[in-house]
Amino acid sequence: MFVSNLELSGYRNHEYTNINFGKGINIIYGNNAQGKTNILESIYLFAAGRSHRTKKDKELIKFDHNYANIKIIFENKDRINTGEMIISNDRKKIIKMNEVPINKIGQLMGFFNVVMFSPEDLNLIKEGPLQRRRFLDISISQMRPNYFYNLQQFVKILEQRNKLLKTISVKKSLEETLSIWDEKLVEYGSKIIWYRELYIRKLREFAKEIHNNITLNNEILDIAYNPGIKADSIESLNQIKEIFMNQLLNNKKKEIEAGITMVGPHRDDMEFSINNVAVKHFASQGQQRTVVLSLKMAELEFMKEYTGEYPVLLLDDIMSELDKNRQHFLMNKIENKQVIITCTDIDRFNIYEHASIFKVEKGMVMEGEK
Repeated sequence: MFVSNLELSGYRNHEYTNINFGKGINIIYGNNAQGKTNILESIYLFAAGRSHRTKKDKELIKFDHNYANIKIIFENKDRINTGEMIISNDRKKIIKMNEVPINKIGQLMGFFNVVMFSPEDLNLIKEGPLQRRRFLDISISQMRPNYFYNLQQFVKILEQRNKLLKTISVKKSLEETLSIWDEKLVEYGSKIIWYRELYIRKLREFAKEIHNNITLNNEILDIAYNPGIKADSIESLNQIKEIFMNQLLNNKKKEIEAGITMVGPHRDDMEFSINNVAVKHFASQGQQRTVVLSLKMAELEFMKEYTGEYPVLLLDDIMSELDKNRQHFLMNKIENKQVIITCTDIDRFNIYEHASIFKVEKGMVMEGEK
């Protein structure tokens, strides 16, 4: 999979930008705050349906403009595809894929896949579980569009159920309606847990091997899935449903008192360990960064195995955050796939003689300049 063309109009600080990317390594360089990350962000939109930096689409529109237009041409399994997004100040976002309107974000999933690696990802270990759940959601949704649908339904039901729990505390008669929401919560929530379980099982295999290679067989990485239901092990979807429902019933009194749902995939987390020692609390910063690098490379390899082709790899100024050993490993891994790299220092990439080079300055892109 690769992007051949990107066209931006009124997007962030880009008045008009048109870039023809190469199939291999593409290097976008320039000083900070010139618009490099904006280019990667616009590509990412077609995989995730939303920015990785903001929840507000209107922030993507250039100052003093009423709308932003993003167009992309990419090749997927030898088929040329087109995508377009129009983001307005006063209208709903318009999305088209191969000129066919996309009415729901879930319909976008699976057309175009990316793996994004940015400095913010280095916080995957240190930050709270929300960051790790988001990592799972974005990655799984690209491979299993049905996962995204279940996630959306679960979030809606969770919100309604929480409202009901708060209302029951003042209107006891509504308690009998809770069972309806319990059934729906279990239906969609169990599928999310099951998909995450299957994904982490496979991700663990790839990440363990990659981490072993980076550390020259000195460290064994393990990834544990901690679901928001209490289970010694997860063996089937039906098992999850049964456990989930039982725990909702057992926690009903506590949940009514607290006014929130205490059981479910919204409480999920992942835990990383090296040689059986928790990474979050005991690993050095270098070890933590190696784990995240292993995780991102594992995500890349898993997508290749699942879809039959590598996704586009977006590296947003990540080299400056890694030491020479990790830089060397990553640079050896990015050949033979499309990679779009942003950086301030282009000299470190001189080994790539056939890379496509783009200089960005104040939202203007100049091709082939060093």
